[in-house]
Amino acid sequence: MKIFDNLHFFPWNSMTANNCNTYFIDCEKRILVDPGHYHLFDHVRDELSGLSLSPKDIEMVIITHAHPDHMEGVKIFQETDTQIAVSSAEMEFIKAVAPHYGEALGIPGFEPDILLQEGDLKIGSLNFEVIHTPGHSPGSVCLYWPDKKTLFTGDVVFDQGIGRTDLPGGDGEKLKESIRKISSLDVDYVLTGHGDIVAGKEAVKQNFKAIEDFWFGYI
Repeated sequence: MKIFDNLHFFPWNSMTANNCNTYFIDCEKRILVDPGHYHLFDHVRDELSGLSLSPKDIEMVIITHAHPDHMEGVKIFQETDTQIAVSSAEMEFIKAVAPHYGEALGIPGFEPDILLQEGDLKIGSLNFEVIHTPGHSPGSVCLYWPDKKTLFTGDVVFDQGIGRTDLPGGDGEKLKESIRKISSLDVDYVLTGHGDIVAGKEAVKQNFKAIEDFWFGYI
């Protein structure tokens, strides 16, 4: 599904076919955001094939957070020149609590090519902002594309929902702070890790308000 020129949405819609929303930026650099589980990667492969592309055409994979349902698919790119980007805070957490995580991914000794830091991120001629958004996971990041007023949120917020905080490193108070931080951005598209995207400036504002009014009382 094309969201706008140069941005495609490969949606999560079946527990047996795929598992998280994946986004493809097709600009000067070809970027995939959150490839999902390794064994369910065929839906991403099929979507790329429909665009006459394959995984080896992807130049960078950006991971919003390191839960397997978002990250495990990086194994697909081990024999390619694709660069893998994960936040430095997330990698520090993984090394502290799950030192054998690479083996679990099927990539012994896994190290990302790029350790994301909060702040500006330039990829070719594209300008993004990496925003540290802990709460669902300690090193979770949102990726803001200001030129397109587009925010990739991973599992921080969804359409009418929020990411869970009961997994290792989850923290409800930090998630609230993260949501308040991203809600102040000028956003026309919230591109979530699961479920529907939120499109339209007013819909985005209403979604953040609904999340704070309802969900903040539970975390």
